[in-house]
Amino acid sequence: MRQTISFVTLGVSDLACSRAFYAALGWRESSASRPGIAFFNAGSIVFGLFQRDALAEDANVSAAGTGFPGFTLAHNVDSETAVDKLLAEAVVAGARLARPADKVFWGGYRGYFADPDGFLWEICWNPFFPLDDQGHVQLPE
Repeated sequence: MRQTISFVTLGVSDLACSRAFYAALGWRESSASRPGIAFFNAGSIVFGLFQRDALAEDANVSAAGTGFPGFTLAHNVDSETAVDKLLAEAVVAGARLARPADKVFWGGYRGYFADPDGFLWEICWNPFFPLDDQGHVQLPE
């Protein structure tokens, strides 16, 4: 298996609400989107929004939630100021601030917001993982 992730798809309770939320953050939907699913170009991966029940059915699992899903999504930025700005923009767009931004013991700066379905997004500045010109994290080999 190649070491790559092609898609991250969130199962959402209200697709129209989620579409509006991500549009308010400045995300542009791909023309490949359809009434039942939204696609966004997210750099080297595709970010998708799909009705929660339909996604569970597609995966042949129950849609019943159990609380914390055991993962977060992360968006790295180039400064502490950018973390604060993006967290504020997310709240204006309808997010819930889950953790205000603060300095992290390892030297970075981060905060969390929850989107309308409660998916947690970490907004982070990491001085050890710089961003390239396209905004991609540069991990050391």
